[in-house]
Amino acid sequence: MRWIYGILVVGVIAAGGGYWYVQSLLTAPMFSQEAREQMRTDASEQNEEAFAQPAPKAAQYPPATPLNNAYFGDLHSHSNLSFDSYIFGNRISLDDAYLIARGKAVEGAWGERLQLSVPLDFAAVTDHAEGFGLFEACDAENASAGLQEFCARFETPNASFFLALRDEGQRRPPQRTTWGDGETVTASQARTTWAKIVEVANRHNVPGEFTTFAAYEYSPPLPDRGKIHRNIIFRNGTVPSDAVSAYDARTELDLWRMLSETCEAPCDFLTIPHNPNKTWGLAFAGQTLDGDVYTPEDWKLRDAVEPIVETFQIKGNSECSLGFGATDEECGFEQFLPVCEDGETTGCIHSTSMARDGLKIGLALEEDLGFNPLDFGMIGSTDTHNSNPGDTEEYDFRGASAFFSGTANMRRMGLGGGRNASLRNPGGLAAIWAPENTRDALFDAMERKEVYATSGTRIRLRFFAGHGYDENLLSADNSVEAAYAQGVPMGGSLGSRGSETPGFFVSALRDPLSAPLDRVQIVKGWVEDGDVKEIVYDVACSGGRSVDPATRRCPALEVTVDLSNCAIDQDQGAPVLNSVWHDPDFQADQRAFYYARVVETSTCRWSTYDALRLGLAPPEDLPATITEMAWSSPIWLSAR
Repeated sequence: MRWIYGILVVGVIAAGGGYWYVQSLLTAPMFSQEAREQMRTDASEQNEEAFAQPAPKAAQYPPATPLNNAYFGDLHSHSNLSFDSYIFGNRISLDDAYLIARGKAVEGAWGERLQLSVPLDFAAVTDHAEGFGLFEACDAENASAGLQEFCARFETPNASFFLALRDEGQRRPPQRTTWGDGETVTASQARTTWAKIVEVANRHNVPGEFTTFAAYEYSPPLPDRGKIHRNIIFRNGTVPSDAVSAYDARTELDLWRMLSETCEAPCDFLTIPHNPNKTWGLAFAGQTLDGDVYTPEDWKLRDAVEPIVETFQIKGNSECSLGFGATDEECGFEQFLPVCEDGETTGCIHSTSMARDGLKIGLALEEDLGFNPLDFGMIGSTDTHNSNPGDTEEYDFRGASAFFSGTANMRRMGLGGGRNASLRNPGGLAAIWAPENTRDALFDAMERKEVYATSGTRIRLRFFAGHGYDENLLSADNSVEAAYAQGVPMGGSLGSRGSETPGFFVSALRDPLSAPLDRVQIVKGWVEDGDVKEIVYDVACSGGRSVDPATRRCPALEVTVDLSNCAIDQDQGAPVLNSVWHDPDFQADQRAFYYARVVETSTCRWSTYDALRLGLAPPEDLPATITEMAWSSPIWLSAR
């Protein structure tokens, strides 16, 4: 995690009239008991009444419908079974992670309270497979003195220990880890951890109420803390006996082949890449971390097992970046890294890093392969290491690394990574349109890509394309039924009908616990004379604003946020925005993709909420407010 890699500050800082001492986590290798007790005191003195917070709500269980319900969840989170989470000081179990997802309130060891305002509909806890078996080895009766000493170091939050383990993993080729004085975690011990994960997921799965997936994260190392990681999600409780980790599979190609060989029906799986922004360009470059270039067969395999991509999470926005053809200002939303300058290879965003880049590359690949291997859908998730999946509201951000970001003071100081820690956010949610809340229904929807991403809000977003769509859809009593009957939803492909311009039906309903809606946009990418281009259109704007045909945008909405308590004007913006839109630049001979993006009106950023907890002004070097977003999966149009 980039947030704990920098040199940390030693000092005394003013906070709310008191003083709080922070010892260096790197020069002093462990949090002392005194420091941990002071953290809990510090957390208890934060003013949680400095702003309004919604009362927790009960879960809702809508009846099954062929027109699909929107279900919100998190497909990327970590419990104390992940070795890095444990080193960070997280002691909240896998069982409690699922209970938190269902609305349970839990106090972390660092003193802050974790509770969702609205329970999730589904969750997958994706602990790192590379650490499976470690705790079993530590608990073994025949563990050597060296191993026992090594294991004891896990019991106190310790940054230098984690950094040493991480650096060792990057120096040598992946192999089954040797710990302590030469003892190795056995495959049998790793298998025991995986069996526990599957058992707990099965036990918490309640069809129709709360869906869990047996899952884990595959985490091979990249230089300079890059990520070429993937979450593996299984359809049901029939899974391989071993979780394929980076010790078994050097690259994603090895991963997919090994999973395909060991996951026999009724076993089924899909993989979800996360943090394209931190892949140093590998996300959509068509080559592995070893430099092996994808063959057509490799692209077919990826197309078969990787239908969706995580485009928003705690470590930033991976939809797009300002550069590489993107000029829309929304691409600057919660950016974690800069665009690469000449000669830079790590620590920055390449032209093959972001989801929009990947979608454009897919159109280009179709020219050569005859199929599009990057026609993926988009979801959000968190990557929290606090065992609190789906805890994405700005006011409730408690960091994501237990003791290392476990109080408002520590988050404000950027402990665990300097300014990069302040550039983090609470993470996003995965939204799935499915007929019912069951494993099969949700998994089927992921495979057909009828899913979308949010930055943590619960906007309900529909997006369809079809021939014959007109303005009557907006007032029809059965608009969704008609849209399905006459076209395709997000994630689908629409064939051409001569020179007829297809229509796009988009509808967005605000999250009642967040802000009203500002605008709805449609992002288009297409192939023209061998080049892939992109453009952004505003298609529905609140407050009676009209789109300027020349700029394709409506005027900016002036929104007021009271930074003394984060109150917003609920009359600014709209509760619902919808549109039937026809592309004014449509050409029947162009292959293209389109996706919808919804932008809320402004609300306080988490760093502003933390400042209020401490009785301080918002940090001057960070945005005081944000505009939450949602991104649909694309719809693809084939050429005539």
